[in-house]
Amino acid sequence: MNTLRPAFTIIEILISVIIISVSIVYVLKLHSQNHAQIVYISERNKLSLEDSLFLADDVTRYHKERKTAYEILRKHFKIEDLKSRELLKKNARDLFIPEPLKILPVEGYGPTAIVDEIMLKDKYSSIYHHVKISNF
Repeated sequence: MNTLRPAFTIIEILISVIIISVSIVYVLKLHSQNHAQIVYISERNKLSLEDSLFLADDVTRYHKERKTAYEILRKHFKIEDLKSRELLKKNARDLFIPEPLKILPVEGYGPTAIVDEIMLKDKYSSIYHHVKISNF
């Protein structure tokens, strides 16, 4: 004699489809967030080499100014190639330099340091620090 095997009901199938759909939506949301972060980090890394053009020793005097790489480097280098000049003039950043932080030794023992923070504002902003140690 054949016995009937119980099958899934329509409600059980609908609940399993809803659970799978919700988990897929969650995974896609995580993927899109991670993709945005990966794009930001990769673009930020591409610009880090260009940022180094703005980190000359005298950059701290350009507080709240927009400068090109050529304006900062022309005092340090003689750039005769016109193509290089044009590329450096196209590369510009807004500079923000807060007051330097002075680090004094405890009880008079140890080095004194001055830390300058350099903020380069752009689509992918970045922060750099100059540290000058004295009285070592």
